[in-house]
Amino acid sequence: MTATARNAARFSVAPMMEWTDRHCRYLHRLMTRHALLYTEMVTAPALARGGATHLLAFDPAEHPVALQLGGSDPAELATATRIGAEFGYDEINLNVGCPSDRVQSGCFGAVLMERPALVAECCAAMIGAAGATEVTVKCRIGVDDQDPRETLPRFLETVAGAGVRRVTIHARKAWLQGLSPRENRDIPPLDYPLVIEMKRAFPDLHISINGGITGIAQAQALLEAGLDGVMVGRAAYHDPASILPQVDAAFFGGAPGPAAEEVVRRMLPYIARHLDEGGRLNQVTRHMLGLFAGRPGARAWRRILSERAHRPGAGTEVVEEALSRLAPAGAPAAG
Repeated sequence: MTATARNAARFSVAPMMEWTDRHCRYLHRLMTRHALLYTEMVTAPALARGGATHLLAFDPAEHPVALQLGGSDPAELATATRIGAEFGYDEINLNVGCPSDRVQSGCFGAVLMERPALVAECCAAMIGAAGATEVTVKCRIGVDDQDPRETLPRFLETVAGAGVRRVTIHARKAWLQGLSPRENRDIPPLDYPLVIEMKRAFPDLHISINGGITGIAQAQALLEAGLDGVMVGRAAYHDPASILPQVDAAFFGGAPGPAAEEVVRRMLPYIARHLDEGGRLNQVTRHMLGLFAGRPGARAWRRILSERAHRPGAGTEVVEEALSRLAPAGAPAAG
């Protein structure tokens, strides 16, 4: 592992349901050695009651990598945390930000912003079970009719009192009534100044900011404003090659990551192993569709992978064929 999770949190890729699975994380790791990567949210009951430890599998190359848990029962979260720590995750994160109906019905995610004392109880139980692995929280600035300027400092004070020392704040409210999960990613306004104020009010907390961050310069400006870390979500997924290869040089004093073509070549042995183990090509390549966004030939790249990667017997030759359709880097984009 090249960095601790705390140091790596200077730049992280957000946990995103149905996106940041192990194949996505392996791809992202090829572009940045130092950024902190997160799993999709795994529910504590699935681990504590369901024994679904297959959800925790990851490649050692993914380090530093954090497991995000969803739940609201302290005992279940403690069990899930212990399992995650035993699997070797570098951080265990509690989801207090997801606004989906399914999450609300389980009394976890963003709805827990209304129950800071319960969150603190959960965090204390997780910390007790985590051993040397750090427990962190990802939250919103508030939900529904809460006033974030009152709610957020109380929330942070409460979880800090339980022993949490690192928090990622999605700088939007979550509207649990009246907006869909998709709308909750865009419609509530961002309040970066409030998150920056929270860092000043809680100087001992390591605070990362999430929400609406689309590029390196914007992320650098937020760090320069006093925040400890930035977390990028959709931009890093949909157009990874425009962001992730710059991360190590911009934030960690390292060398730039490889070009997108080289990333694809380095993915081929991983894909071959996945196929040998009985996997399907599209399980990996669905995360690679945006690698050449804006490049001549990108449409053919996406079309070939989208049309052929799901077919029985599809192998690495499909990826190589798609790669052959790309114009050289630096060629002008088509009209």
